[in-house]
Amino acid sequence: MNVDEEIEHLKEEIKRLGHKQTDGSYKVTFGVLFNDDRCANIFEALVGTLRAAKKRKVLAYEGELLLQGVHDNVEIVLKSPA
Repeated sequence: MNVDEEIEHLKEEIKRLGHKQTDGSYKVTFGVLFNDDRCANIFEALVGTLRAAKKRKVLAYEGELLLQGVHDNVEIVLKSPA
């Protein structure tokens, strides 16, 4: 799977697990994504996919590197489509 395909899968999972906001974006915490069994089976390197999506401005979150446990409550925002 290439990076663009992984990002598309990540977007689908954030929509599945997250909460839709009034502006059309979705929010989910890192802990919810990281601890989800389906995400664990899809993504070999969830953190790497998150970083690639952030670099492409598909989503936003505080910080650079998210670590399980320490950053479980960090909100990840999937930006609404333009």
